[in-house]
Amino acid sequence: MIENSLIDITMIDQLWLIPLGFAAGLLGSMIGLGGGIIVVPVLTFLGFPPTVAASNSLFAALSNATASTISYSKQKRIEYSLGLKLGLLSIPGTILGAIISTDIAPDIFKILFGFVLIASAVYIFLRKKIETKEKTISKQMIVFAIGASFFAGVISSFFGIGGGIIFVPLMVVGMGMVMKKAAPTSQMILLFASLSGVIVHSLLGHPDFLQAGLLSIGSFIGGLVGARLSIDIKERYLQILVSVVILITSVKLFFDSFSVNLF
Repeated sequence: MIENSLIDITMIDQLWLIPLGFAAGLLGSMIGLGGGIIVVPVLTFLGFPPTVAASNSLFAALSNATASTISYSKQKRIEYSLGLKLGLLSIPGTILGAIISTDIAPDIFKILFGFVLIASAVYIFLRKKIETKEKTISKQMIVFAIGASFFAGVISSFFGIGGGIIFVPLMVVGMGMVMKKAAPTSQMILLFASLSGVIVHSLLGHPDFLQAGLLSIGSFIGGLVGARLSIDIKERYLQILVSVVILITSVKLFFDSFSVNLF
């Protein structure tokens, strides 16, 4: 009885992870990046070890990608053939990313993730400006897509953010896909990247399954709502808000890392 009571108290203490997962899933679904750019910084600021933050976040990314893919498939906005190919190509990278994340120092992780956040903010802010006309995919682009998919897999599993920051610009700029299909297709790709990353992280003993489960619940609901809202929402104000928050977060990560080393 005492042990069960302790488990109940622990779960109650962790319930705040559900709304965190919801917020991350909502934004991640609408912009196609996955919700890790929200979850990982929050967990990191709260003192979670890098591997725990990344692996817990990856569970939420998988849940978010599942919900978003279900919704987007009903809206017929997914390019299934391309999504399947890029998703499978990302799997070797996710395995490598999970393995190399095992011994990463917290300060190094914060610095690296800060740069990832800056890149994410630039992408979000410029998202509407990178629309291009449909183009024929060259052999060189196919080779580049293979390499980019592997790298996206590494980024996805190492940081727990999903690989949307690479896949969406790749599909829009490199392949001429419209944004209305690129973001949904990115969510399908993240199904493969996040699932393989979750499996490897779990085998390595990285995640806290209670925390990951609570994040996943919120992220799944957020993914459903975000996919629905993405049809009609005016993105510009959302882009500016999210970009500013992400940039502030990246500055905080840099400051935390360098202040530890200086003092």
